[in-house]
Amino acid sequence: MSLQIYYTPRSKETLSSVYNFILGRFGKRSADKFILKAEKTISLIAEFPLMFKASSIDENVRIGLITKQTSLFYLVKETSIDLLFFWDNRQEPVLPSLL
Repeated sequence: MSLQIYYTPRSKETLSSVYNFILGRFGKRSADKFILKAEKTISLIAEFPLMFKASSIDENVRIGLITKQTSLFYLVKETSIDLLFFWDNRQEPVLPSLL
């Protein structure tokens, strides 16, 4: 049984930001390919919410790798998954204040 997925406003904003960055830098084909990978990762998370490693901030916040450059932070609840934000792995590590 897969869990319900909820996009937070921040996750929508950061997904759009990553998409636009890829679009501007590498073109529509690469940006669309990224979206497909993100959707596939989110589907896997819905089925297997604990498949990715827990963050050091909170064991219920997990970090899913979408591509080598991009991760997805998400919160596992009993009946749902909250997508928190997408993260460019080339940035400084996440601070607890971001969650």
